[in-house]
Amino acid sequence: MSALFNFQSLLLVILLLVCTSTYVRALFPSLIDRNKTGFLGIFFMSARIGERLSPYVSLACMAMACTILMQ
Repeated sequence: MSALFNFQSLLLVILLLVCTSTYVRALFPSLIDRNKTGFLGIFFMSARIGERLSPYVSLACMAMACTILMQ
């Protein structure tokens, strides 16, 4: 089953996208910042979400980890 059709897998993919984009932006800011529009702008927006909502993203990561471990 594809991650797009399973809601939990879709949430996991989105959460990993946000965390990865934020981490890459912390290491190489010019790589993410030069693509603010278009299709690659998704990574810029994800990095912004990860920076501004970092406590909530970390709580979501812990909740997802507990959910996966309980299955």
